[in-house]
Amino acid sequence: MRGITFTSLEAHALKRNRDNAILSLLVLGTGFFALLTSSSIYIAAALATFIFIFATLARKRSESKESRAIADACPEIIDHIISGIQSGLSLNECLIGLATRGPEVMRPYFHEFKSEMSATGNFEKSLQAVKRELAQASTDVLIESLLVAKTLGGSELLRILRLLGNFIREDLTLRREIAVKQGWIKNSAHLSAGAPWILLLLLSSQPATAQAFSTPTGIAILATGLAMTAIAYIWMNHLSRLPEPNRIFGGL
Repeated sequence: MRGITFTSLEAHALKRNRDNAILSLLVLGTGFFALLTSSSIYIAAALATFIFIFATLARKRSESKESRAIADACPEIIDHIISGIQSGLSLNECLIGLATRGPEVMRPYFHEFKSEMSATGNFEKSLQAVKRELAQASTDVLIESLLVAKTLGGSELLRILRLLGNFIREDLTLRREIAVKQGWIKNSAHLSAGAPWILLLLLSSQPATAQAFSTPTGIAILATGLAMTAIAYIWMNHLSRLPEPNRIFGGL
């Protein structure tokens, strides 16, 4: 368990540091470019803050995409396990094989399962550790089903896996349909929120524009615009977020 936790935390820390570095460079680069264009520190600061808001929320969406990728990989994992069992492999061997032949996003987790199995030989403990690392409703159901199937064995194993695979596929199909319908609305909202700031950047090359936004009234307009943009982005993401299924087995 210590090996799994350390590896996962290390990977997340490296990714977080890389994302923070990219975000800092993007914000500084935008501010520097806006300062060269407008010669106004206030416009440059406003545009840099806008990019920071946009990039921060975009990074949160990318994290949710990773979670969706894990959920999308569950049916493929089930297919791998069914194929392996039908080929004469044990359930342990099928799961260990996922470390090299499974979906790319899931390989690190099953590589740690392989290491834990080699170290302890405890199937249930190793699989429970993977469940805690994944921490998703779909993977919770998959892993709990594998634990039950391991106990029952025989023909019940394949039957449980096929039923679970069909259930997960139906749920993912429904969620994809909803996400596609929401996608064009979210893209339109992004364009609507960004258009005024793009226009401001274009107009900021005029000395009169830079001078107007350097006054107290202009600074207040910039601050109000940033606040309204942030509120609109947060509200839009809240409304478009699909409810996550409850982790029924999360506490086990």
